[in-house]
Amino acid sequence: MTNPRVFLKDMFDVAVRAADPSRSLAAFLPSRPKGRVIVVGAGKGAAQLARAFETLWEAPVEGAVVTRYGYAMDCEHIEVIEAAHPVPDDKGLAASRHLLGLVSDLREEDLVVALICGGASALLPCPPDGVSLADEQAMNEALLASGAPISAMNVVRKHVSMIKGGRLAKAAAPARVVSLVVSDIPGDEPAFVGSGPTVPDDSDRQQALDVIRQYELELPASIMAHLSSNAADAPKPEDSSFSNNETYVIASAGQSLEAAAQWARARGYHAHILSDSVEGEARHIGFMHGALAREVSLKNQPFEKPAILLSGGETTVRLRNPAIGFGKGGRNSEAALAMALDIAGQKGVHVLMADTDGIDGSEDNAGAYSDGSTVARLRLKGADARDYLDRNDAWSAFDLIDDLFVTGPTGTNINDFRAILIED
Repeated sequence: MTNPRVFLKDMFDVAVRAADPSRSLAAFLPSRPKGRVIVVGAGKGAAQLARAFETLWEAPVEGAVVTRYGYAMDCEHIEVIEAAHPVPDDKGLAASRHLLGLVSDLREEDLVVALICGGASALLPCPPDGVSLADEQAMNEALLASGAPISAMNVVRKHVSMIKGGRLAKAAAPARVVSLVVSDIPGDEPAFVGSGPTVPDDSDRQQALDVIRQYELELPASIMAHLSSNAADAPKPEDSSFSNNETYVIASAGQSLEAAAQWARARGYHAHILSDSVEGEARHIGFMHGALAREVSLKNQPFEKPAILLSGGETTVRLRNPAIGFGKGGRNSEAALAMALDIAGQKGVHVLMADTDGIDGSEDNAGAYSDGSTVARLRLKGADARDYLDRNDAWSAFDLIDDLFVTGPTGTNINDFRAILIED
């Protein structure tokens, strides 16, 4: 075994490469139309998707995609627009209107290629009449703080929008729309990736109201009024506007985790994929992974050592103690800190938890490393790991002991990557 952290990083890189759009797009290119080809898209990997599409298409193309600030890359024909994530801004609003303009007045012989990946929900704000951008920002902030799973968040978002919930595809009719989706959603339902701007589903505004009630969200009055009106109803899949459209999931967490598992097995490890669709509070998932790792390390069950345990999906962070304030961090850093508490003092267990797009929360790290020494090393710095966890301040804890995992933009987004190395 080389340095365990180098091993874990290499495995992360294998997972990310498996979702590289230059590899995954080629098998899903649509047939050439008689008319124009318009590319639209959004997400934290949208610029990389656009450049890969241009390279593979080898024919005239035009359009625009929206990505997070700092995630742009040059394309020859497709415009790349940067906007805010995870809370939308006016640049995202202008970008949404621009995309809607690009697909208006198209003909039946035209083709729209939609490149959609995680992050598109925040990058495409487009509030309906009577709702302001500030209202949509407040809604996003409330959803992010609620601990609701991403699928529930997106039910609300798609019913408070003029572009999500299939509305971008409906605006493109009668042109054919082919959606090429990189899934960051547990279960890989394409209608929930980025709140489905080009992929409708059967959810309704009552379900959005149920989510708001369940998670006790306090949203602006304008949004509640909108959700109480027929204007909130999103088009359904049976709408004739979608009859000629096609949707493909071109990359997912499951595919990437399998690539990482095969890589580890080739190096002599018993690699096990626990699930590619884990949801729940990040700290609870961290504690659960810690309990399982201890069972393997101490009792050699239910998996034989040396072992690699892998999981994906999307956890959530619930902000807990307003009275003492909140810190910095994201769901993977929080899960890694919770697991560090659970495996404190345990030898031979090494952990990497990271977001595959390179950003975990609000800072510049993808996630964090932890192991059985994390809690003790924090204590030597005069810090209490439990206190940092209770303040949702995992970033500061890992920054203090230089255990942040920083990658920069990866060009894809298949959500959480959790890898646990348990030595023999």
